[in-house]
Amino acid sequence: MPGEKPLIVAGIPAYNEEKTIAKVVVLTKRYVDKVIVCNDGSSDFTGEIVKELGVIVVEHKRNMGYGAAISDLFAKARELDADILITLDADGQHNPRDIPRLIEPILKNEADIVIGSRFLAGEKEIPKTRELGVKVLTRLTKVTSKYNLTDAQSGFRAYNKKAIQLIHPREKGMGVSTEILLKAAKHNLKVKEVPTTIKYKGLETSSKGMLSHGIEVALSIIKIASIEHPLKYYGIPGAIIFLASLILWFKQLQIFTQTRQVVIQITLPAIALTLIGLILLTTAIILYTIVTAIKEYR
Repeated sequence: MPGEKPLIVAGIPAYNEEKTIAKVVVLTKRYVDKVIVCNDGSSDFTGEIVKELGVIVVEHKRNMGYGAAISDLFAKARELDADILITLDADGQHNPRDIPRLIEPILKNEADIVIGSRFLAGEKEIPKTRELGVKVLTRLTKVTSKYNLTDAQSGFRAYNKKAIQLIHPREKGMGVSTEILLKAAKHNLKVKEVPTTIKYKGLETSSKGMLSHGIEVALSIIKIASIEHPLKYYGIPGAIIFLASLILWFKQLQIFTQTRQVVIQITLPAIALTLIGLILLTTAIILYTIVTAIKEYR
């Protein structure tokens, strides 16, 4: 009904965050109507703490990953018929005081999804290696979606009801943040960024962890994009490679008609390019057929 107060829900994925979860939940409660915590198989006291805080708890018996937690938070928000869903981390890096800034564009009907960007806020504390990794992944996300963003990997986000209903995350790991944006682009949802601050002091920022995170996200982007657009990501490269093989075969044919010789340096690359091209083209056709059939079935 027009004029009714929107139901604002916060979703917090949590895995072994007993040191910070209570503070995050208490602060978040000031700005939302309900808080949902997904306890993603924590082995510490995270589960016990959130049960004492009067929030809705989604339990994973084992650690299933950040993406699985986000997926269940979306599902619970749909079950509650939430008008706005805020997602933020349980480790304290996101400041719940930024929530009003995050939901303002949604309340004004300026966006379906709002992302809290650390770069718009002129973040100074971010480690250089993390900054580089985020910017590379953001650029990769820009290439595969229509959104010109500064911080595509930020998990501090707000979603309106339309986005909550349309987006059903499937990625189990860290690639879920990009998956959501790719699905948002598919549904022509409006995405906007607002400046938010990030707390890094005391957080785990090892190069090894960031490298594995980056590789996981990059592979997810490639996987999702290629499945959504198989003709573009498999068919076009396959056609180019197959065309290159035909050029080599034509060159070899010319040499053979003149000298009756087979040039190994030309024939072997021609065979390899022919096989690779045919494999990519076949993959594109099969994936396109499967994706089209699934879409028609749905």
